[in-house]
Amino acid sequence: MTLPEPNALIDTLAAQLAPALETDCALIGIHTGGVWLRDAVIQRLGGDHLLGELDVSFYRDDFAQGGLHAEVQPSRIPFDIDGRSVILFDDVLFTGRTVRAAINLLFDYGRPASVRLAVLIDRGGRELPVCADFTGLRLDLPTNEHIDLLRSDAGVLSLVHGPW
Repeated sequence: MTLPEPNALIDTLAAQLAPALETDCALIGIHTGGVWLRDAVIQRLGGDHLLGELDVSFYRDDFAQGGLHAEVQPSRIPFDIDGRSVILFDDVLFTGRTVRAAINLLFDYGRPASVRLAVLIDRGGRELPVCADFTGLRLDLPTNEHIDLLRSDAGVLSLVHGPW
């Protein structure tokens, strides 16, 4: 399978998000790909936004089976989210379990007015009732295949597709 260039998908996503960005809206990325995606969208749209980052490592329901991810990052939401609209960014939406963990963690910070989800790729295969509000690309992928968003040391984003 040949995947589109990530920048084209980010342009599509940014165009969808532009009319939805409220003045007081918080943009929160899930480490790591969601943070990269959020930053790329902000580069395209500009503006002064409230920015946060979540690492869901300790909130995952498979933590006991898989153990701790080697690159745990601190979560950071340096503003009050009570009553605020939030756009949550993730790179690839698959089972919905990462998003569920992120929402659980987000509510530890407060009670937002709304949470909408922006993803670069929705690859199908949901195990939980989670759907993206903004999507760069939707495709159906067999469960034995994966898509990863990577970032080079120079900050260039790329997509990798292959078997698990």
